[in-house]
Amino acid sequence: LRKQREKLYETKAQLSSVGMQATAMATQVSAVTAVGSVTAALSSANEAMDAKKMSQTMAEFMRQNEVAKVKEEMLDDALGDAFDESDVEEEADNVTDQVLAELGIEMDSKMAGLNAPSKMPPGKVAAAAATEEEEALMDALPDLKARLDAL
Repeated sequence: LRKQREKLYETKAQLSSVGMQATAMATQVSAVTAVGSVTAALSSANEAMDAKKMSQTMAEFMRQNEVAKVKEEMLDDALGDAFDESDVEEEADNVTDQVLAELGIEMDSKMAGLNAPSKMPPGKVAAAAATEEEEALMDALPDLKARLDAL
């Protein structure tokens, strides 16, 4: 009875081993089938895609990308020069000052008594305006006295 039991255990172990080997073989067959499917997919992808044409396309893309970068740099430089406001503002101020200097005598006589903006601080502007008014009155005073005496 003891020997039969041992043989039964041995047979059971051998059957378990054969079952595991069958499972491993089935797994290997599935893996081989999957690798075959991947190989077929890669083959069809390689047939659909021409390596020479793809490398030419990539080279053309890189060339066009470089051209676009150069154009962008040139455009940035041109716009930077065109919109460099410090030089333009200085030049505009100089031209304006020159024109106003040429027309200064005529403009001063036409603008007497107007409160025009100035680059001086507000306190000094008021003092300068008061001084100008006093001078204008002093200049007009002899003429007014002569008219008064004539009456």
